[in-house]
Amino acid sequence: MPTNSTIRLLRHATLLVAFENTTFLVDPMLASPGSNPPIQDTPNQRDNPLVPMPAVDLTYDAVVVTHRHTDHFDEAAKGALETDVPLFCQPAEAEAFVEDGFTDVRPIDDVAVFNGIIIYRTPGRHGHGELAERMAPVSGYVFDSDQTLYIAGDTIWYDAVAETLDRFDPDTVVLNAGEARFTHGEPITMGVPDVAAVREATGGQVIAVHMEAINHCLLTRDELRANTENVRIPDDGELLTL
Repeated sequence: MPTNSTIRLLRHATLLVAFENTTFLVDPMLASPGSNPPIQDTPNQRDNPLVPMPAVDLTYDAVVVTHRHTDHFDEAAKGALETDVPLFCQPAEAEAFVEDGFTDVRPIDDVAVFNGIIIYRTPGRHGHGELAERMAPVSGYVFDSDQTLYIAGDTIWYDAVAETLDRFDPDTVVLNAGEARFTHGEPITMGVPDVAAVREATGGQVIAVHMEAINHCLLTRDELRANTENVRIPDDGELLTL
């Protein structure tokens, strides 16, 4: 990854990832505040998103979607994206994007290449036990250029995440934190113990996002900052240089 490569957190899990002359829009949730219903069976029933999109230049060359839950790809994104944009996704959801009218859908079985950047699809577990099975499928992605970026997606800490870290030895890891949860069962995204486990397992830079934008994400940035060390926790709109 060249030294001028960057990640900008837009909101929640929506990122702009720039490698030299190529920019990926990851997990576009583009709705205005309060225009999506709350996630049901959760500790509060606030309409989503909870916060606005920052005022940034939304220019990109391709779209990458980890999974089609509405906080990662919503109706506003469906309406705003150009239908011929190269759109990378997990194979199980490719047909749904075609039905949405996208004409350049590129499902990744294992690996793909775009503008010289290698993209590997990686596994995720969106919760624990039976709940994780109901939330599946989800994926993460590793972007391999001069350096390596691992976007873990909606997953908890488990063996496959550790194996991905061992396999790719990423320079930067982006984690979906927020400890999203329902009124029953365990959290379905990373909380403090998960983020701390990743921090312990990698020598790379760790960035935590996916907080304070959706009603069932209860872990705040301040709580995560107070309970972890050496983890970057950007604000909405913040640009990080890799």
